[in-house]
Amino acid sequence: MILETERLCLREMNQDDFSALCRILQDEQTMYAYEGAFCDQEVKEWLERQISRYRRWGFGLWAVVLKENDEMIGQCGLTMQPWKGQELLEIGYLLRRDCWHRGYATEAAQACRDYAFEVLQAKEVCSIIRDTNTASQRVALRNGMTAEDQWMKHYRGVAMMHDRYVVRRA
Repeated sequence: MILETERLCLREMNQDDFSALCRILQDEQTMYAYEGAFCDQEVKEWLERQISRYRRWGFGLWAVVLKENDEMIGQCGLTMQPWKGQELLEIGYLLRRDCWHRGYATEAAQACRDYAFEVLQAKEVCSIIRDTNTASQRVALRNGMTAEDQWMKHYRGVAMMHDRYVVRRA
């Protein structure tokens, strides 16, 4: 376990999480900000990318697990993301649709923010969010972040405007 909150545990994902990850990444509605659901191969590559990040940086997107039943309901964690020619420390989160609107994303994101400041000694951390993803924007705001700038990112052949929300260590 990497982090623990009142209701959640965050831990590294492993190959046993493939089917739980499919339930998230293969849901069209959940993946609207990514221009659609992933196929099995894309889920496999996503999982491998996280495992590779753990080895490279010691962090990545972690499995979000409910304490009450040990069920993986999403992913939340820290990654290095490209932004205007630099690599920035980002908090990312993506939860199973049936777990939306319960405060889990905010709870996990706040724990990741604190981890970034207390463990990694980061001066700032951001969340890079598609401009149409208002739910994720609200999570960023509840995480103490403010919108700082925009940039057009290209993903899956689509140009997508993204906003960068930032919070700095006090």
